[in-house]
Amino acid sequence: MEEIAPGIHQLDTRLGGIGKLTAGFLVSGAQPALVETGARTSVATVVEALQGAGVGARDLRWLVVTHIHLDHAGGIGDLAAAFPGATVVVHPQGAPHLVDPSRLVASASRVYGPLLDQLYGRMLAVPPDRVLAAEDGLTLEVGGGRRLRMVDSPGHAKHHQAVLEEASGTLMVGDAVGVRLPGAGPLRPATPPPDFDLELAVASLRRFRSLRPERMVLTHYGGVEDADATLTAAEEQMGHWVEVAAQVLDERPDAGVEAVADAFAAILATPAEGAGDEVQRRYEVLNGVRSNAAGIVRYLARRAAVEPAR
Repeated sequence: MEEIAPGIHQLDTRLGGIGKLTAGFLVSGAQPALVETGARTSVATVVEALQGAGVGARDLRWLVVTHIHLDHAGGIGDLAAAFPGATVVVHPQGAPHLVDPSRLVASASRVYGPLLDQLYGRMLAVPPDRVLAAEDGLTLEVGGGRRLRMVDSPGHAKHHQAVLEEASGTLMVGDAVGVRLPGAGPLRPATPPPDFDLELAVASLRRFRSLRPERMVLTHYGGVEDADATLTAAEEQMGHWVEVAAQVLDERPDAGVEAVADAFAAILATPAEGAGDEVQRRYEVLNGVRSNAAGIVRYLARRAAVEPAR
């Protein structure tokens, strides 16, 4: 574990056994909270880390997920069983999928195929009486002067919420800002299907800016040096990727996801200085250009369906 703010420790959940890919955050107090569980393949790592920090089976009070994608919430059922005193906190639109994850897992299985069990694992259901559907602004008392506030932040997914630890001003943003892996260069947008929406995503980024966080941490992976500058860069990059995709589809109406993915790959053709093949491979595992392309193509199709004809 690494202390990133007073009373907040970042832990490496080692997604699929890979380091520095996905983080969880332990917020200490009389009623401690874990923000982000990691995937089901990460459960043993997370439990060991919490035990090492002195958090026993009956000690954990809150299990909070920013959204229900399997790299963020896949371990939720197992951890709810391992920590029976913890309440599971999730966006209202994500709550039904934790109680019955069958549709979520079936969708992931179609996308990842055999890689699903190797990388993420599946999700164990959470008993409905353990789930708290958290509306925007809900606060959780942790103790020691620490309190977590839920910040509704759709765009990456409709069931996305950031988590603000108010005492330290630490904003845990899930995937709403994007992905930046250690040693892999600039921030990269995270625009997967089916929910990506540019306008909602930009509104969420601007809301984060209005909160004026003292520090901001990405689930993938770690803190950023300048929250305001990072939020500005995230908005610019997201808009640019959408513009690139729209241009490809305008110039080649018969083009599809693969053509847009090729255009994104060209943007990323020059790897960051010092970023080896392993770091680039981790990026593709977590945030591949085809997934981003598919999300943006789907978004553009929805947008075109509601825009008046020119």
